[in-house]
Amino acid sequence: MARIESTMMDLGTAALDFSLPDTKTGNTVSKKDFEDNDKPLLVMFICNHCPFVKHLKSEITNLAKEYGDSVDILAISSNNAESHPQDGPEEMKKDAEQHGYSFPYLYDESQETAKAYSAACTPDFFLFDGDHTLAYRGQFDDSRPGNKLPVTGRDLRMALDQTLSGNKVQSDQKPSVGCNIKWKPGNEPEYFGGN
Repeated sequence: MARIESTMMDLGTAALDFSLPDTKTGNTVSKKDFEDNDKPLLVMFICNHCPFVKHLKSEITNLAKEYGDSVDILAISSNNAESHPQDGPEEMKKDAEQHGYSFPYLYDESQETAKAYSAACTPDFFLFDGDHTLAYRGQFDDSRPGNKLPVTGRDLRMALDQTLSGNKVQSDQKPSVGCNIKWKPGNEPEYFGGN
């Protein structure tokens, strides 16, 4: 299992635009859909096949159900479906149904949204406050496949609770760790060693 850490985008960065198809409904979802309220926005880069994501899926589902009324939540898969067909839109829809995702599961075929967010790994979490500026980026918790620590979502839950209470999230944040995003040949961003 290859491991890569998240790039840790600068805190305070504004949420970046996206307009992507939801594999669950077929509808297009964009950042503008979330701009008319003052809810925090949680953007998760995940996929179907990655062992690091599989390790968290049940707790991601639980967290979304717990916070879904207070926070806008969505997930994006940016993996190259040609090299990893299990991460294509049809399989994403099946995976969302199987795990009971209550949030949109968007397909970033061009990989431009992943690049805009400097997403590097699956999973990669970005929590924006009610003004849609970055309050937290980093790990779900300390659990990893094989390290026998319980999956609790401790780090992300703490950030969500602090954001919802109007407090600043502590800046000492640990990067997420996971499989690298599966870039299309020649599409690797600079932060991944591409052009």
